[in-house]
Amino acid sequence: MNLVLPPEPLRETAGRWLASLLLATAALLPAPILAAGLEMKTELPQHLDAIAAAAQPSPTVIIPAGWFLMGTNRKDDDPYGLETQFDDTELPQRRIWLDAYAMDRDEVSLAEYLADLQSRRRPIPEELQRLIWHVITVHAMPDDVLARWPAMYVTWTEADQFCRQRGKRLPTEAEWEKAARGSEGNLFPWGSKAPEPGLAVFGQYHVHEIPLVAAVDSGEDGQSPYGLRHMAGNVAEWVQDWFGFDYYAIMPERNPPGPSASRYKSVRGGSWKSKPHMLRTATRGGAPPDHRSATIGFRCAKPLGSRSPTASGEIPSRRRSIISCMICPICRKTTSWEGNPWRPFCSERCQLIDLGAWAAERYRVPGPEVPTEPSEPESE
Repeated sequence: MNLVLPPEPLRETAGRWLASLLLATAALLPAPILAAGLEMKTELPQHLDAIAAAAQPSPTVIIPAGWFLMGTNRKDDDPYGLETQFDDTELPQRRIWLDAYAMDRDEVSLAEYLADLQSRRRPIPEELQRLIWHVITVHAMPDDVLARWPAMYVTWTEADQFCRQRGKRLPTEAEWEKAARGSEGNLFPWGSKAPEPGLAVFGQYHVHEIPLVAAVDSGEDGQSPYGLRHMAGNVAEWVQDWFGFDYYAIMPERNPPGPSASRYKSVRGGSWKSKPHMLRTATRGGAPPDHRSATIGFRCAKPLGSRSPTASGEIPSRRRSIISCMICPICRKTTSWEGNPWRPFCSERCQLIDLGAWAAERYRVPGPEVPTEPSEPESE
């Protein structure tokens, strides 16, 4: 199709008219609006530098080796209750062993994230720049307050790189859940009490999606049994694992690494926008690894090099000094820990009866009577 252009004099007139209209419109705009773009380009870098300069690493917490309850037992008689599973991905509840590991007490701060991007000469996400500029210019937020905000608008890959540069990694989903709920399967990090202000930052709303978060080193009242803070609310957290919808049913009982591949990376803990159900320690979520959000941050973990009982014969330090022998959980015979190839069973037969029936807390604890092999009848 051939385009017919208007005569040249008419085009020149239209161009002059459009230019005049733009100049007139600019003259009507307030001076602060005209200068906003220039101010952001010149002043924002100074604020970003000041925030990054305040970076402080989180203290670390040692999570001891041992068993814990992961997931949820199905409950169908109270569909809206907090003890009811959020969805079927957290079923069934399993008893999982984890080797000892260290985990950051606090979420990675905004200051740490900005300092990391600057040190690696990586661009700061546009969404994060706009957010910081908005809260500084509109809400008069000081740089030192922003420095203690949790990191946000960070992708899984960036979070993974941040941790690995520090000799750490993102926690596995099992590590995250144990650190959040303890060994006894707490419903929330602080226990079974429903979330409320002071225990967690949640249920917030802002018409412009401005995060309503707390400092990463706050939240002592809602800390987990191991002393980790903001394991519920504030920002949700990336973990190492791919998200497996049915993984709990098939995961190994010792140090589960997560599925080998998936579409999403797991996200745990709920955020400042979440409703109470999302703050449960067993509730699971996921997002594409390149996703950026004002509701997702992260923290780091580090394995301590210990091995599971089946590999080393080690037992939790609380009882290591007092146990020199143990009771076979199947036949109740006393058996030595050292040199026993079927730990903690006294024989291969007992191991085959129930390979997973042992745990440190069952040593020396009476169990149900187990039928033994019939003895030979006495001759008359």
